[in-house]
Amino acid sequence: MQIFRQYIAPLIVVIIFLIAMVAVSARIFLPGDLAAPAPTEELSYPQEEAILSTPDVSLS
Repeated sequence: MQIFRQYIAPLIVVIIFLIAMVAVSARIFLPGDLAAPAPTEELSYPQEEAILSTPDVSLS
C-alpha cells in the first residue's frame, strides 16, 4: 500500500493533469475561427421562436 501512495497515486495525478493541460491548450492549434471566444450577442430568430412557443404554465 505504501508503494501505491508514494509512486502510483502521484503518477496518476500527474498523468491526469497532463492530459487536461493538453486538452485545454489544444485550442492554440485550432483555426482562427474556432479559437475565438464564444459570441455574446443575442441569439437570432429560432431561439426567439422557441421562447415564444413555450406554453404558459402559471397557476393564476
